[in-house]
Amino acid sequence: MNMLAQFNEVMAYIEKSLMCDIELNQISRIAGCSEYHFRRMFSFIAGMPLGEYIRRRRLSVAGMLLQTESVKVVDLALQLGYESPEAFSKAFQAMHGITPSQAKKENVELKVLSPMTFQLTIRGGMEMNYRIVEKDDFYIVGFKKRITMQFKGINPQMDSLVQKLTSQIITELKGLCDVEPKGMLSVSSNFHERTTEGSELDQYIGVATSKMVSKDYDILHVAASTWAVFKVIGTFPDAIQDTWAKIYAEWFPTSGYELTGGPELLWNETPDTSKPDYKSEIWIPVRKIDG
Repeated sequence: MNMLAQFNEVMAYIEKSLMCDIELNQISRIAGCSEYHFRRMFSFIAGMPLGEYIRRRRLSVAGMLLQTESVKVVDLALQLGYESPEAFSKAFQAMHGITPSQAKKENVELKVLSPMTFQLTIRGGMEMNYRIVEKDDFYIVGFKKRITMQFKGINPQMDSLVQKLTSQIITELKGLCDVEPKGMLSVSSNFHERTTEGSELDQYIGVATSKMVSKDYDILHVAASTWAVFKVIGTFPDAIQDTWAKIYAEWFPTSGYELTGGPELLWNETPDTSKPDYKSEIWIPVRKIDG
C-alpha cells in the first residue's frame, strides 16, 4: 500500500472515531510510520497540527448535532472528552462565535471544518541533491534560545543569539569542532510543532564536537543516527525555506524514511548571505520505515 492510501486510511479512522477515543498507536499502525512522523507530515500539508484538526472536526460535528439532534450539552461535552460543560462551551464559542445552547436555535450561523483527505498533486520535477550519512553521537556546543517558528524571511528572534558570537567566541567554538558538519551551525530541537508557523522550538547556534565541554556554553547531546543531508544553493533564506517545503512535500513521501524527532542542523557556508548562489546544507535525523 502506498503512503497516500495509508494516510487517507488514517483520516477515515479519525473521522469514524471523532465521538470516541482516537488511539495514537492505531494512527501509527495504519499510517505505516511513527506517530511523530505522521504528525509532522500532517502539520506541513494541512497547515495545522493534527490535534487542532481533530478538535475543530469534533466541534464541527458538535454544532451539527446540536442543530439536528435532541442532545444535551453536558452529554455532548463528556462524549467529546471535555472535562466539564464549561470547558466545552468555551471551546465551542471560540470556534463558532456562539454558545452550544444558542446553537440549538433556528437561523444561527455555525462554522464547519470539512474532513480532509490526501490527494496526489503533480509537482516536483526539480532535482534535489541529498546524501545519507551515518553518525555516532556528538554534542552541539554554543548558545540556546527558545523561539517561535517563522517560515518566510529572517527571524528577528535570532538576533540576540547572533550577537553573542564575538570573533573570540567564534574562534574558540571552531577550535572545539572535530566532527561533521564542520563550522558554525544553526540547530533546531525540542519542537512543539515543527511544521506549524508560530510554534516553539529550542534554537542553538554553535558547533558539533565529539567531546563534552565544561565551559560556560549551552550543550545539546545528539544521539547516534542516520542523517539525510540536503544541499541548498540559492538566495538566502528563500532557497533554504523552499528546500524545506520540498523535503516534506516531495522527498519524505517517496523516500522510505521517516523523522526520528531528533534535532535538525543547518550549515551555512559564510556569515555573508548576500551571494545569489549561497550554499547551505540541511541535516535531518531519519530512520528507515519498517516494511
